[in-house]
Amino acid sequence: MPVTIRIPTYLAAFAGGLNSLAIEGSPATVAEALESLWRGSPGLKDRILDEQGEVRQHINIFVGEEAIRFADGLSTKVPNGAEILVVPAVSGG
Repeated sequence: MPVTIRIPTYLAAFAGGLNSLAIEGSPATVAEALESLWRGSPGLKDRILDEQGEVRQHINIFVGEEAIRFADGLSTKVPNGAEILVVPAVSGG
């Protein structure tokens, strides 16, 4: 089964208007899945990763229900058929 990446509506313009993209092949990690995403939608990279190649502070990425910030970061394993969610961080005060 393919891995699916879901992105928020405000980033869909950088992915041809799509909120959900199927990734070809079987990426082993979140980093590999994102590299596949950049090939088809390069405009997303600078909106998700910072200049050091880390996930931007205001972006959260989940593999299923697991936040990669609390797992292995971009090295988090991606099971076959998994759903990766890219969501904006919500904060308040």
